[in-house]
Amino acid sequence: MSVSPRVAVVTGGAKGIGLACSQALAAAGHRVVVTGRDEAAMEASGFDWLAVDVTDPDAVISAVEGLGVVDILVNNAGVSMSAPVHRTTIEDWNHAFAVNATGAFLWTRSVVAPMRDQNWGRIVTVASTSSHAGTPYISAYAASKHAVLGLMRVVAAEVAGTGVTANCVSPTFVRTEMTGRTIANIAQQTNRSTGEAEAALVGQAALGRLVEPEEVAAAVSYLCSDAAAATNAQSIILDGGTLQL
Repeated sequence: MSVSPRVAVVTGGAKGIGLACSQALAAAGHRVVVTGRDEAAMEASGFDWLAVDVTDPDAVISAVEGLGVVDILVNNAGVSMSAPVHRTTIEDWNHAFAVNATGAFLWTRSVVAPMRDQNWGRIVTVASTSSHAGTPYISAYAASKHAVLGLMRVVAAEVAGTGVTANCVSPTFVRTEMTGRTIANIAQQTNRSTGEAEAALVGQAALGRLVEPEEVAAAVSYLCSDAAAATNAQSIILDGGTLQL
């Protein structure tokens, strides 16, 4: 792991996967700045924080200018929703892309040039197994997660041969508040208990259980390290072996 303290920004970094990533990067010796909209959660995280709407281009640019060079960017902020394609509203479609895809684009666009100028940088986007495969009822979510995988591959191609890398981590369902809402929705829609709904959800992957946030953070931390200098344009899939790509 890198021993040089660097500035790491984690979007949505005060809860769930983001908080686990923030803690792992801090443990690696980096100065962590979390961003998001839940100021109470960010204050409680114990990290430096900035209230930034990832969908607002001016807010992102202003945040990056205030921070100076960002050495590590973890695009974690995200939303999910569920509905059959024919019932997916344009509002939900646009919201999924605004947060999941455009948010990652705005932050990446703002930090990549200074990273190249200093010949070192790490950009990691928290994608999903839904970046690689489609499942019913998540058209907006899956399409936006496919988009961020494509974004990271393009950025990786543009920075290839420099000290900058761009990668994804792609977990199946993770034990977070977001997944908790999904489980509750399944339970409500199918008249199952919460335990039965969770079992049905995790049964979709070979892992047979929810991924823990710390497992995602471990993969992110590796990709942000000096040891991962040769890893570029990759997506580390965390699902126990369901997808073999």
